Formats: sequence, structure tokens, C-alpha cells
Amino acid sequence: MTPIQLEHTAALLADMLTFKQPADAVLSAYFREHKKLGRQDRHEIAETAFAALRHYQKIAAVLRRPHAQSRKAALAALVLGRSVNIGKIQDLLDEEQTEFLSHLKARKAEFSDGLHTAAELPEWLIAQLQTHYSDEEILAFGRSINQPAPLDLRVNTLKNKRDKVLAVLQAEEPSAEATPFSPWGIRLKNKIALNKHDLFLDGSVEVQDEGSQLLALLVGAKRGEIVVDFCAGAGGKTLAIGAQMANKGRIYAFDIAEKRLANLKPRMTRAGLTNINPERISSEHDSRIARLTGKADRVLVDAPCSGLGTLRRNPDLKYRQSPEAVSDLLAQQHSILTTAAKLVKPQGRLVYATCSILPEENEHQVERFLAENPEFELLDSRELLAAAKVDLNTGQYLRMDSAVHHTDGFFAAVLQRK
Repeated sequence: MTPIQLEHTAALLADMLTFKQPADAVLSAYFREHKKLGRQDRHEIAETAFAALRHYQKIAAVLRRPHAQSRKAALAALVLGRSVNIGKIQDLLDEEQTEFLSHLKARKAEFSDGLHTAAELPEWLIAQLQTHYSDEEILAFGRSINQPAPLDLRVNTLKNKRDKVLAVLQAEEPSAEATPFSPWGIRLKNKIALNKHDLFLDGSVEVQDEGSQLLALLVGAKRGEIVVDFCAGAGGKTLAIGAQMANKGRIYAFDIAEKRLANLKPRMTRAGLTNINPERISSEHDSRIARLTGKADRVLVDAPCSGLGTLRRNPDLKYRQSPEAVSDLLAQQHSILTTAAKLVKPQGRLVYATCSILPEENEHQVERFLAENPEFELLDSRELLAAAKVDLNTGQYLRMDSAVHHTDGFFAAVLQRK
């Protein structure tokens, strides 16, 4: 790392480590303000900043208020997160910083400050997880989400075939491989400039985690059906469902955020999909939803959640969430699921999903819903996946685990109106 790169990393971390804004938003804003930074500079700065987020517990154990000592935090990230030898950055260090890093390295092997330091998880989250999981499971989870995520792609079957796309990508990036579960997925260990790639520009591929692709498989949409994506966001799952339906039928993509739905429209065009109707709603109680009561063959509720399954991509999220925020989400999830269920016709399918690993947001929500809505029954996810020729058994519910499946953490339950 050059002195200039270190200076920029420290300036970025002074803002990022306050956790007032999402880290990717802080990073984007910083790069917009510093347009002269080259590609390699940006790479070094971003990698080191995110290494600081991933190792924040260990840094905070030896550095009081890391955001106020951001140069030291950046140096610690180089040593802890990027395995840089102290001798290689000696020209960046004064005597006191050299001593600080030597002390940090000496205690790296032990870090006996508790499970939160070893697992790189805040104490509030450790306490919540300990009500459901053993310390060994929590440590395995913490270590699995402390690795950067690979780049997962979904091949758009309307435009191309996975084998053909994989062959093209392997010629450029030998690490490219088919995902083990999703029949549409390709995984790249090394990220590429995808937004300029021909396969992206012609709509052959979209960025989508393999776990998210499996949710579309569980929806199981068929040609000519009416499908509702109740919390569509920017529409990754909507697009997968549209391709699954071979562009026949109708998908209603609802969301409360105009900006997210605006991002869906160019993606629809690129994917060659014309069967999607994006519509902004004010809340789950918007009167415009009522016209679909009892008419939908499939309804997907990818509910607003803590996002704790996505910590490989968003390591700052665990410091921007709180027990109070999770508690508020539980009430919102229950309300959305109850309202969305009204749209499902007899024999229709309701899929409830989150990218959380907390049972309070997952199994407990489904159990409560089934107790309150006896007209619905739980279908077996492993049987549905087996019917789709996916060799994956996580029980009745879909539970994707970063440590086991190398995807983001996902949960899904498939319900059917009797």
C-alpha cells in the first residue's frame, strides 16, 4: 500500500467506522468526491476498508474508538485482514505504529477477549444467537461470513444456456464453475468488470446469489400464471421467476421504494422480459393490492429482515442493526405475510423468505402464521427441490448456511392454501 492509498483509506474509515451509513454508500460517495483515484488505488482502498469492517472486533479490542484513530485502524486491517507483513509496510510506519502492530500481531493467535472477538460478531448478536446455537456453531458462522463472497451469476434461460455461458467465462476466468445446487448458476471466485461484459449487456447473465436463485425454484412458477413478488426490491428474484415462466403470464412486482423499482425497469428490458408489472405501493395495506385477492397462483414474500445472512457482502450491517430494530422487523414481517396470504388462490403457493439466520424472523414467523391461518399447510422444501432435480436437503424449510453451502444465509418456507 502506498502512502497516498493509506491516507485515503484512513479518511474513508473515519467516516465508515461510525456506522451511521451503509459502508458501500460511504465508499461510493468517497470515490465520487475523489475522481482522480485510479482503478488500482480504488481496489486497495476498498479492500482494506472492508478488511477493517470484517476484523472490527479485534481492532476495537486494542484500539479505543477506531474511527477516531482511523490510520491505525487501516494499518491493523492490512495486518489482520489482508495478511500483510509488517516489514513490507515499514516505510508507512513511525516507531509507535510499529510497536502497535507488533503488539496486535502477537495477540492475533489468542484473542481471549471472548466469543464476540473470536467470531467477529457484536455482543448483542452473540447473545441473541446463543439462545439457539452452540458456541461452536456461532464461531463457525462468524468465520464463514468473515470471508469475502464470490460473485454468483444467474444465466437467463430466455437468452442463453448455462453450458455456453460457462465456456465463455472459463476462457477468461478459469476459476468460473457451475454452482452446485442452482441449475442456472455460475460462481466466480475473482470478481470481473461485469457491467461492461457482453454477456451482461445482452441480458444473458444477472448477478444473483445461488441461495436467492433457489427461492425462485421454490416458487415454481409456470407459464400463464399470475405471480406476485410482494417485496420485489430491485427485482433479482422477479427476473428469475419471469424467465422460469418463459415470459408468459403476469408478474406483479410490488415494493414501497420507487428507486428500487426504477432499477428493475432497465433490468427487465435487458433480460427481454415483458410479463412484469412493477408497481409502487405505500405499504402492505395499500388498496391497490386488494384487486388481486384470491387470484394469485404464487406469491413470494421476500420479507424485510435483519439481513444477517448477507454479512459476507455487508460486514457493517451487524453494527448498524440492534435488538430493537430486529424486534420492529418481526411485527412488520408478520403483517406483510398475513396480508400477502390473502392474494393466494385455493391450491396456490405462498413462499416466505428472508436473508436472516435468526429463528425469530424465520421458523417462528411461519409457525405463528400457520397457527393463525389453518387454511394453509407447510410443503416440504426438500421434496420440491428434488422434483426440480436439485440435490439439497435442509429439511422441510430451506436453510442456506454460508459455512456449509457457501451462499448467503437464506431461509424459505413454502406454504399452500388448502
